[in-house]
Amino acid sequence: MARPKGSADLLEDRRRRALALVDSGCSLNEAARRIGCGASSVMRWYHARRRGGEKALRVRFSPGRPPKLRPKQLRGLIRLLLKGPMARGYRTNLWTTARIALLIDEEFGDDYHPNHIGRLMHRLKWSHQKPERRAIECDDQAVEQWKRRQWPRIKKKPLGWAPT
Repeated sequence: MARPKGSADLLEDRRRRALALVDSGCSLNEAARRIGCGASSVMRWYHARRRGGEKALRVRFSPGRPPKLRPKQLRGLIRLLLKGPMARGYRTNLWTTARIALLIDEEFGDDYHPNHIGRLMHRLKWSHQKPERRAIECDDQAVEQWKRRQWPRIKKKPLGWAPT
């Protein structure tokens, strides 16, 4: 069974309720059924309490897998990213997750899957950006002039007074 969701207080309360049932005479299986966990978990909590008292029932922090890149390497990655992708020979000035994964592999020797680069960038306080799609031939002055002169003439206006 996977660990249930909830705060540390809720999980500790669950353990205490299971052990209170055992103390009142319920079997391990009956206590586990009532709480909604495995009998082996109740047994583990029972032995932990016998060895370490009530404080042994506390929920401990689970740190997870350690990061691949050390803080010094992360600072180096930021410097490389700030130079831009064109400095590394790409034709566009856009960092993609695949490009960043390749950069990390080439510079630091750590293999990151492109799908996990977003998490890494979020941890570095970098946000996901999408480039603005514009035609290369676009004439900004002509567009602004059209918006000022033509758009108001073409734009629909409400006819008379009517609820909109």
